[in-house]
Parts: sequence; C-alpha cells; structure tokens
Amino acid sequence: MTDQHKIAAEHGEHPHTMRLQRFLARAGVASRRGSENLMTAGRVTVNGKVASELGTKVDVDRDVIAVDGHVVKLAERPVYLMLHKPAGYLTTMSDPKGRPCVAELVPTDLHPGLFPVGRLDLDTTGLLLFTTDGDLAHELLHPSRHVDKAYIAHVDGRVTGRDLMPLCQGIVLDDGPCQPARCRILKPAQARAVCPRGIDPGTSVVEVIIHEGRKNQVKRMLSAVGHPVIALHRPRFGPLELRDLAPGTWRYLTEHETEQICTR
Repeated sequence: MTDQHKIAAEHGEHPHTMRLQRFLARAGVASRRGSENLMTAGRVTVNGKVASELGTKVDVDRDVIAVDGHVVKLAERPVYLMLHKPAGYLTTMSDPKGRPCVAELVPTDLHPGLFPVGRLDLDTTGLLLFTTDGDLAHELLHPSRHVDKAYIAHVDGRVTGRDLMPLCQGIVLDDGPCQPARCRILKPAQARAVCPRGIDPGTSVVEVIIHEGRKNQVKRMLSAVGHPVIALHRPRFGPLELRDLAPGTWRYLTEHETEQICTR
C-alpha cells in the first residue's frame, strides 16, 4: 500500500482493493444485495470479462468495472440528502406504469447514482433518506443496527394505553413476531403532521417507534390491535429529523448529520 493509500484509509476513504459487490454498492449502482444479483446475472464485467463470482476483488484505481456495458466509478464523496416525501409518490426511481416516483423530487441529474434508503408507502409522508453510498444504506437497514424509525399515525377509534401494550411487548403478525416498539398517545399539538386541523372525534394519534422495516409494518401492527391507520407520517429516521423541511422538498445533510449516520 502506498503512502497515498494509507492516508486515504486513515480518513475512511475507499481502499485500494475491495470486493466487487461492495464497490458497486459504494458507487451507488445498487444495494449490496442488488449488486450481488447483478453479478450473478452476468451483467457486471471487470476489464471486459464477466465477473459473476461474489468473492471477486477489484483494484479501484486500475480495474475498469462496467454494468451492462456502462463504466462505473466511485464518486469523490458519497452524497447524502433527505426528502420530505409527500403522499402520492412511489418510493422507486422509475415506474413502468408511469406513476409519480420520488426520483422526480430529488437531483438525480446532479447525482445519477442516488437512491432511497428503505421505502415509504404511496400514501405515507415524511423523511426519506437518499444516498449514493450503497454500503451505508445496507447497514442502516439491517435490524442489527437498531436504527429507530419514528412514525406518527392517525388511527380510527379511541386508543388507550392497554391497546398499545401488545405493540410494546412485541406483537406477532402473519409474517412473524415484531420486536417491541415504543408507543405513546399524542396530544393535538403533537399531531399536526397528520391532523393539521385537529384530531377528529372518534380517532386518535399515536407515535410508534420501531427499528425493523417490514412491508406496511406500522399499519399492520395498529390494525392488529383494532385501530386501522387513516394517515401515516415519518418525522424521524435514526438521528435525522425533518423539522421544518416542506413537503416535496429536499436538502443535503449537514456535516454533523452525515457524521451521525456514518458512525452509528
């Protein structure tokens, strides 16, 4: 390793060599798992030769890596930004049916490798993290990292502490047990994100904090205790908070926020 590479390693920059799937994830091509799928499908080449073995290592300074014939390179620095996702947008970068996608709301022209970390349902609003760093995205979504995801849910019916007890203890859904959630009933002043005109009679607003990410998990959890979700909003993802970011707009993470998510 040269002195230049030693300095890069000390500052957390990409090493001289790395596994190909990690390189693809770091380059923002896809998640780690998605990069492995590209390799096994024979869509990745190194110096013109198909590289389908998952143990393949590449020299990031000398090897020419391509996906479907397009050369891929590491960006100078990964990009991190948050979007306040409005309702009515799919959490995907493209849709064959032409439906609105979150890709339309973020600067993909400036950062072609940008992709969302996790997803929010079509009708769910709130904080959606984007990055070009597939390696970090994989880590943030892994349950072992215990990254909190806070949701505010407007639900049908009057919720009591007894209703929320199964969620706090770890409810079992049709796809298996959920880890214990942190829940509380919110007052009108805390519920403006989902009830800007106040909480309707016969409904409630609750906060649910989980660190898993199964499909429709919060909606299914609340339905299981008899309180179907009317509206759902995510104000916080890990240490990141939306605060006053307007719906449909985005901003780059601050250096402090980037430090927080990269060192958790």
